[in-house]
Amino acid sequence: MAISIRPIEEYDFEDLIFLFKEFAVFEKVPERMVNTLEQMKQEKEFILGFVARDDNNNIAGYVTCFFSYYTWVGKSLYMDDLYVKQEYRGKGIGTLLINKIIDFAKREKCNKVRWQVSSWNQPAISFYESLGAKIDNIEMNCDLIINTTN
Repeated sequence: MAISIRPIEEYDFEDLIFLFKEFAVFEKVPERMVNTLEQMKQEKEFILGFVARDDNNNIAGYVTCFFSYYTWVGKSLYMDDLYVKQEYRGKGIGTLLINKIIDFAKREKCNKVRWQVSSWNQPAISFYESLGAKIDNIEMNCDLIINTTN
């Protein structure tokens, strides 16, 4: 099976919405996935990342990211999600996707790539550590959901 990795395009959005929902279920928080295809189309200039597709053009996974600035290190890339569909796991697709992000960060002269991993996801933790990532228990997520419809 051949896998191609390429930048996310608008025609990927419908497949991505399905995977976003699948990922939210995997993370045990399906109620948090409130994004829609319409919202993605309206906000497309903010969507940055890569998709993995097999030789039949079926989506196998994705990785999303955005640029950020950390006061201690400067320009960085934040990897928001890395997800590979269950039936494609164990085939090296996650490695292809994260290496694409790392290469992208290097090309863009970023000083760091940062991401999160769920504390219960030991396979992901082991994978990230094998890449040389340092995982700490110092910081916790702080999310403030802003309702812009009012």
